[in-house]
Amino acid sequence: MTAPGGPVGVAVVGCGTISDEYLRNLTSFPDLRVLHCADLDLARAKAQAARYGVPGAGSARQAVEDAEVEIVVNLTVPAAHAAVAREALAAGKHVWIEKPLALDAAAGRMLLAEAGRAGRRVGCAPDTVLGAGLQTARRLIDAGAIGVPQAALAMMQDPGPDRWHPDPEFLFQRGAGPLFDIGPYYLATLALLFGPATQVAALGQCARATRVIGAGPRAGTAFSVQVPTHVAALVRFAAGQAASLLLSFDSPLRRHGFVEITGTEATLALPDPNRFGGEIRLRATGSDEWTSIPAEGATAGRGLGVLDMARALRGGTPHRASGELALHVLETMEAIASSIDAGTFEPVRTTFTVPAGLAADWDPYARTVSGTG
Repeated sequence: MTAPGGPVGVAVVGCGTISDEYLRNLTSFPDLRVLHCADLDLARAKAQAARYGVPGAGSARQAVEDAEVEIVVNLTVPAAHAAVAREALAAGKHVWIEKPLALDAAAGRMLLAEAGRAGRRVGCAPDTVLGAGLQTARRLIDAGAIGVPQAALAMMQDPGPDRWHPDPEFLFQRGAGPLFDIGPYYLATLALLFGPATQVAALGQCARATRVIGAGPRAGTAFSVQVPTHVAALVRFAAGQAASLLLSFDSPLRRHGFVEITGTEATLALPDPNRFGGEIRLRATGSDEWTSIPAEGATAGRGLGVLDMARALRGGTPHRASGELALHVLETMEAIASSIDAGTFEPVRTTFTVPAGLAADWDPYARTVSGTG
């Protein structure tokens, strides 16, 4: 294993589209050493390893058996998240999982139980919640800038990723759709601002049972849609706040990143929860003008959660994008899906501890751990 105090060894399992941003960032953080790229497609794993200067490439088993690897970054498709994570935990590794944590809350609970028995950590995307946008909003709300938080309105509308993604089928299967693919960004943001949710109600529909790939070498290929592609939900939080959430892959109008937090004294407009930076706007009661507030903090991109987890591992402190938070978000999404099917209000029973915020000067490019691997 890496020497105590040295940079944390990392392996990336799953070298698809999202791996580019992860690898670009993970290889630039001094507190990490990316040691292995793995994929079912060995040629793709080798290509990514060569592109980002990673010394090892091969199968997932080879990655988790690498003695220098401490954190396995699981970027596989949602259907494989739990299985790959369990394999890593069984090999004594900590795991970071691209969202969602698992296909359902039962599998997520089992995964966290296995991690607990093994004494290993589980972290999970989205780590956009660690970016400058949300962290600045948290500091403003904590300082009383909007009074007492009361409600939220959050929306994402889009024609759908089939228009641009070269292999979009998995985004329209169980474990994805706008609810499970985009929902984690919005629900994690609301959870970190309001705390745990307790109850949901929702409606859902699907405009087209068949979609056609619009870009890439498979353009023109038709595939079936297996999940609702338009979801409208109401969410109640334990502290009393309420949120209205709209997520759609059926909208000709493209509107991303609409989140407004209403307090007793002002409204706060957040940047896109699927981004790490952006502008924040504040509008006080009785004012006709928005005040722009620059976001302060890290904007490096995907991989910040892995870095925070690695630093927390070395420092013996809790990491922020935790498995418990991810399980709560997953159960909230599952409850929304159940409400769509049953037409009933559904409870959310899991909870989590809201993590500490990040300081505005938290620097992903600083070297905070000593020694060499």
